[in-house]
Amino acid sequence: QHGSELLQDTEELASVVKQDEAFIGTVSVASPGSIGLKLYLHLLDIQQEQSKLIIDYAFAPTVQIENDLCDRKIDIGLVTELTKNNKLQYKKVALEPLVLVTHKSIKSINWKTLITLGFIEHPDAAHHASLLLSKNFDEFEHIAQFKHQGFSNQISLILEPISRGIGFTVLPLHAVNAFHKQDSINIHSLDNPVNETLYLCSNRHSYETQRTQYVRAIITEFLN
Repeated sequence: QHGSELLQDTEELASVVKQDEAFIGTVSVASPGSIGLKLYLHLLDIQQEQSKLIIDYAFAPTVQIENDLCDRKIDIGLVTELTKNNKLQYKKVALEPLVLVTHKSIKSINWKTLITLGFIEHPDAAHHASLLLSKNFDEFEHIAQFKHQGFSNQISLILEPISRGIGFTVLPLHAVNAFHKQDSINIHSLDNPVNETLYLCSNRHSYETQRTQYVRAIITEFLN
């Protein structure tokens, strides 16, 4: 295993020596869907300005992003949870508000209303709901308290059932703002706002190219 890692290091170094310019080559980035809806479009703008810089962008959950960083399949990752993997280094770059969303007809929220509506789940639903609802409803313990009203792992479609009056959910604000039917949903302001921390992470043992440094700086500036 150690020999394999050394060989991989040597191959990476050879690649860096051959081509290490800030605006030439490929940089691979992965993030959760919510921030990706905002960030990927910005990185495409950068790619249009620097035509020889190629952005490969993947939408993935934190576990997959960290695994891909450890395996050096991607250069830069954005995650919302820290697992303290000793192969990775993390930097806090932004806060993203979590919000509760219902159909536009629901004007106010209480526990009884949530129980009646039921929950639309998504890959990060349990985590997001726990963060926000535990701070605002004494009755909340886990999402199994709500009747299951559906599931979607497509970030742009999670709010589709809600826009049709089916259930409620909790999502990061960027994902909600990107939904194409804003006049069909209602974002509720709760007494205790909750933000999810966004971390920029990379493999601490990878050789960092100038183009990776450049894209990392672009991401940090944009999210701040």
